[in-house]
Amino acid sequence: MMPYYLILALGVLIGVAGQMLLKSGADAGSDSVVSQLLAPQSIIGLGLYFLAALCYMYALRKLPVSVAFPMVSLSYVVVALAAYWLYGEQIGPAKLAGIALICGGVFLISRQA
Repeated sequence: MMPYYLILALGVLIGVAGQMLLKSGADAGSDSVVSQLLAPQSIIGLGLYFLAALCYMYALRKLPVSVAFPMVSLSYVVVALAAYWLYGEQIGPAKLAGIALICGGVFLISRQA
């Protein structure tokens, strides 16, 4: 069962990388949605999202969806931290509380698995 959790974690990290590249593509593109979509960062980011989905699908072979899907919410935590470090986005008390709630929820759900 452990390899499936590792694949799920890998998928989460790949999805986070995809999200960061989509942000870079949004910043690099002009005001046009088409130019944003065609930015190399956006194309690679979308490709990483697809790869993350494949990891998720593989993990679902053995993990209950009621456990696997909530674990994907850890991507919100990692994205918030990455945005802080890469883009200088602020993490205030409300975001910290949200991060704590997400981590707590994932902890509780994973213990029941």
